[in-house]
Amino acid sequence: MAEHPEILERAPAKLNLALSVGPPGADRMHPIASWMVTVDFADELRLRRLDEGRDSLYAIVWAPDAPRPTEIDWPIARDLAVRAHHALEHRVGRRLPVRMKLDKRIPVGGGLGGGSSDAAAMLRALNELFALGLAVDELADVAATLGSDVPFLVHGGSAVVEGLGERVERLPSLPDLHAVLAFPAAACPTGAVYGKFDAMRPDAAVRTERVRALAALAALGPDAPFNDLAEPALEVEPVLRDDLEEVQAAVGRPVHVSGSGSTLFALCTGRLEADLLAEQVRSRTGLPCVAASVGPA
Repeated sequence: MAEHPEILERAPAKLNLALSVGPPGADRMHPIASWMVTVDFADELRLRRLDEGRDSLYAIVWAPDAPRPTEIDWPIARDLAVRAHHALEHRVGRRLPVRMKLDKRIPVGGGLGGGSSDAAAMLRALNELFALGLAVDELADVAATLGSDVPFLVHGGSAVVEGLGERVERLPSLPDLHAVLAFPAAACPTGAVYGKFDAMRPDAAVRTERVRALAALAALGPDAPFNDLAEPALEVEPVLRDDLEEVQAAVGRPVHVSGSGSTLFALCTGRLEADLLAEQVRSRTGLPCVAASVGPA
């Protein structure tokens, strides 16, 4: 019997180098403007095509080198990669049977878009594995039904993202950026962080021009990133502020919150410095951390 084709797709983490948030609309959703980039710290999605008529099989595990594994306690049907599979089957009007193994490294609830990136990787991988011939923009349309970060992560790279995540303006080149990422144990529930943001910033407005100005800079200083959700996240999880201060002392430069938290990051001058600072953070704070560089999906 002939071997069925298999594909390995990376699902990179994303960093919000700039994130501006507006007040919620009637649907309670918050409009944003954000400069997002993908980095080379990633989950891995492996798909093998199955015979027509077979039921799809799914497995989700932590990779041996995952820096902060936690219990995988969600129903498989709710996993974003699985939901992306079902959404694409609905889009093309037929079953796409696969055996999936997802090796996770990106911490759950860390503000790095791990689940969203897994969904985007599933869409890309299915498109190739079954030769569906869908354009990236068509995959992004499906992605928009799954979550606000998923359309960007279908593209990956560097982009200014607006609205509810559906407007993705891909930037022509990748910035030469490197960072150390630290992973506190604190959990920052997205809903709670946005609720605290609403209480702290009732007059908030989306600052699109500030986001675009930052993304247009030729070089980004360590203090340049900003995040409207950083202070709300620190208020929701006060222990996170202690972690931030410890990491900041270890690296000797500003430390930022990615997305709604709880991942902390500091920009570095190169990959070698990022590797050295990651080791420094581990030894001085005990927090798991990795070095990362901006790269394509």
